[in-house]
Amino acid sequence: MSIYFDNAATTRIDSDVFNHITPYLLDHFGNPSSAHQHGRVARQIVEESRATIAGLINAKPSEIIFTSGGTEADNTALLSGIRLQNIRHVITSPLEHHAVLNTLKALQAANEIKLSFVNVDERGDIDHDHLEALLKSKGKALVSIMHANNEIGNINNIELISEQCCRHKAIFHTDTVQTMGHYSHDVKKLGAHFIVASAHKFHGPKGIGFLYCREGVDLHKMIHGGSQERKLRAGTENVAGIAGLAKALEIAYAHINHHGAHLQALKNRLINGLKEAVPGVSFNGNSAIASKSLYTVLSASFPAELAQGFLMNYLDANNISVSGGSACTTGHASHVLEAIGAEGNRQTIRFSFSKYNAADEVDRTLSVLSALLNAVAA
Repeated sequence: MSIYFDNAATTRIDSDVFNHITPYLLDHFGNPSSAHQHGRVARQIVEESRATIAGLINAKPSEIIFTSGGTEADNTALLSGIRLQNIRHVITSPLEHHAVLNTLKALQAANEIKLSFVNVDERGDIDHDHLEALLKSKGKALVSIMHANNEIGNINNIELISEQCCRHKAIFHTDTVQTMGHYSHDVKKLGAHFIVASAHKFHGPKGIGFLYCREGVDLHKMIHGGSQERKLRAGTENVAGIAGLAKALEIAYAHINHHGAHLQALKNRLINGLKEAVPGVSFNGNSAIASKSLYTVLSASFPAELAQGFLMNYLDANNISVSGGSACTTGHASHVLEAIGAEGNRQTIRFSFSKYNAADEVDRTLSVLSALLNAVAA
């Protein structure tokens, strides 16, 4: 049995999505910018996909810009919000994805912005009083705080953050890569100026995502050249990818409650099994609290006697794929775990689930871990 528990890194493409996009690779392969029939068919699927996505998140089609994925969308939102709104103060958290943190640190190094970090506690919860104080301190700001953390699974109160930003007329960007396709989003209620998505996180193809930009907020030109994507992102559109993105999100929304319940049950099964099988196991952040964390992510901290790196390699050798944290930082210390003061001598494993996982895979993983612990103790 080969088990894949690294779905926060990427997911298997849904077979219905694969079948949906195949015609746009083989038959309807025209360039959407061409005026002939082949081009018109391609243009139609791009715009139909844009309308589908907009409808699902209660946006206008004109507010959806296609990108290569979450990283490009995050970069575009931040650079646009800062440069076109003349922002000099940016507030973020130390737990953000590197697509956000490294972009902001580069802007600070270039003296474009002053960067402030909102306090987080040992569970990774945002200090909203500190955020309020930061918003009051240096004039109009841009706030970038993710909807849910990709390593420890914490879900932030985005509606409250949005209200705080609104009171202080701040620009609000939230990275929704880990929640899009798993939780329902209504951009009118969410209140953010920018949200982002990446199709491969919810069983769509890699290399395609989108940026939602609220109407009335200007965007920085992403790529110079032709007039694609409202003259903001030059280059021939990834028609098959766009079609797959829309189809994957449509499927996700159609089954969102059923899949959420299924994944939460798997996560609970693993939490209870680890508590029983592994003395000294603990869970990072709010990872084991259902009401405060993603049902797709469990970040478990194992005793120090399981040498750093050894546990993950052992699971891999037993055909169980997991990660130590974000796939974008493999081989490096986790800035998220450091920020919440996690013990550095313990081994952290991130288990992340999808609709294709089953209870027997959880049981098999627990069996493998129990065998290892018995061998270590012997």
